[in-house]
Amino acid sequence: MTQSAITNVTVIGSGTMGNGICHVFAQSGFTVSMMDIKQDALDRAMATIAKNMDRQVTKGTMTEDAKAAALGRISTHTDMAEAVKNAQLVVEAATENVDLKLNIFRQLDELAPAGCILASNTSSISITKIGSVTKRADKVIGMHFMNPVPVMKLVEVINGYATSADVTSTIYKLSEQLGKVPCVANDYPGFIANRLLLPMINEAIISLQEGVAGVTEIDTIMKLGMAHPMGPLQLADFIGLDVCLSILNVLHNGIGNPKYAPATLLVNMVQAGYLGVKSGEGFYKYTPGSKELVVSSMFSVKKW
Repeated sequence: MTQSAITNVTVIGSGTMGNGICHVFAQSGFTVSMMDIKQDALDRAMATIAKNMDRQVTKGTMTEDAKAAALGRISTHTDMAEAVKNAQLVVEAATENVDLKLNIFRQLDELAPAGCILASNTSSISITKIGSVTKRADKVIGMHFMNPVPVMKLVEVINGYATSADVTSTIYKLSEQLGKVPCVANDYPGFIANRLLLPMINEAIISLQEGVAGVTEIDTIMKLGMAHPMGPLQLADFIGLDVCLSILNVLHNGIGNPKYAPATLLVNMVQAGYLGVKSGEGFYKYTPGSKELVVSSMFSVKKW
């Protein structure tokens, strides 16, 4: 199958990444089926996509007619068989949990058309391992979008051990059609994006844990000294501390080097339910509607 032949795309998962992926495919002219297990999650996702497109209309990067057309190209489904029956490409964007993803790909392999490419938005889980539970490992690939998907230009395209060159070429060109910049990586723990990013975040957490500097100081040093748009602790909150911990565990277990071992502070925060933006508090405290960065009260005195 060539890139130009793909017109029907299914996205599994309607969370932050899933609805963002649906957004960019729909605005690029693709017919999109969005699948989740709960209709209320799908309804929230559609509202989010509409709200984000409204921002584009306000900025003049999308017209009202284009918005209406894009939203009209998205259908929602709670039944996987129905969602994938016409799919030429499936992009899985479920929670970063290996058992969940393997189960989804087993189902996709049974339900999706024979020629359909199966892509995962995983940020760290082995594409080779995912492909091994299917009978089409040559058509399994990583398509790692960045958050927020409608804004961020990068797509990390990850080859599994058995991924065919034709499939890699197809996904590369397809990413360009979405207005993204694809970069190809091979299937090693963390790929490139998270193999480089997560150790930096982890070291920032260790520095906080050891009292080298405070939350604001660590983030300010990286923003002003290294030209990062967001400090590593704020970025960890944005990603989700539970997701950061999961990726670090993949790196630590997959590579075996102790330098990837998660900071004790990170482990404790996740166990205590301080997950960042999603829980309302991590290294910073988040108040709905406020853009002010307020350091979490748990760091006003040292507890580590």
